[in-house]
Amino acid sequence: MQAKQGDVVKVHYTGRLTDGTQFDSSEGREPLEFTVGAGQMIKGFDDGVVGMNVGDKKTLSIPATEAYGERDEQAIIEFPASNIPADMKLEPGMQLTLRNQHGQPVPVVVLEVQTEVIIMDANHMLAGKELVFDVELVEIIEA
Repeated sequence: MQAKQGDVVKVHYTGRLTDGTQFDSSEGREPLEFTVGAGQMIKGFDDGVVGMNVGDKKTLSIPATEAYGERDEQAIIEFPASNIPADMKLEPGMQLTLRNQHGQPVPVVVLEVQTEVIIMDANHMLAGKELVFDVELVEIIEA
């Protein structure tokens, strides 16, 4: 039986950048479970499992456009320094979570600390990067 749109599947995976740097893995954990084509996964990963059989192993090379998208310069935020608590010392590279106008969390990375503003990057940390996943299909639960 091959995985198809609408199936719930379980996979083991290791994700890395093209330079070999690993950024995530299911090793030592339960397999990742998701519904194929439901938008729960990045497009390239979702599309990559279609047609796999249980026990198949595959390496997926996913361009940025089918992963977390290209970097967006509009996602570079100038945040008023006056909105930061006085006892909070920010440094470049720090990861924070802001809230958008709808109250949803937005992870950011501090790029630069200036007197009047803090420059932050709200791009996903993997935006603009080609990703490589080693995937093993462990189980298919038919739609």
